[in-house]
Amino acid sequence: MKYVIRRNGLTLKNYVIFDAMKQKLLLFFVFLNCAFGLIAQQTATISSAEISFTFVSKKVKGTISGFESSSTINLNALADSKFKGSVALETLKTGNFIRDWHLKGSKYFDADAHPKMTFESTEVSKSNVGYSVKGKLTIKATSKALTIDFKRKENQLIGATTLFSSDFGIEIKSDREDNEVQVKFVLSLKS
Repeated sequence: MKYVIRRNGLTLKNYVIFDAMKQKLLLFFVFLNCAFGLIAQQTATISSAEISFTFVSKKVKGTISGFESSSTINLNALADSKFKGSVALETLKTGNFIRDWHLKGSKYFDADAHPKMTFESTEVSKSNVGYSVKGKLTIKATSKALTIDFKRKENQLIGATTLFSSDFGIEIKSDREDNEVQVKFVLSLKS
């Protein structure tokens, strides 16, 4: 006489096979979850930014804020990264209220007609010192190519670039080289 042991409608042999399959499926789903977790950790957004500048010929330092961003940054797959953001020209500060008011006026930035300065990347790549972000900066409806060089420090990207305000129709001095502006960025990343 042959006895067949059944559990939940399965023979013992089939039950052992079924149980082994459940364990493998469970391990597969755990692995899949970990893999997606790693991918998600590689992609970051910019949670905040500190932007400062120096107008070199006059030795005027200032800041601009009102930062908004829809950037997606993947430092392990730079080609998939996109830097896109804006700042509010109304927030421009140089430490002198009258100068700030004058700069925001129609002769210079014209903040009422053009309230935002925007940047959108066209290429993100590795450089000798960190990362190079090429894109278009738009001020007062004028767009120009701009490259920002970044270094990574923990969960921040620290960047710098140089531009000339006269290239955007903001002529503070008559010679282009006297309109040099050095800009520094501190971008905080959030996974």
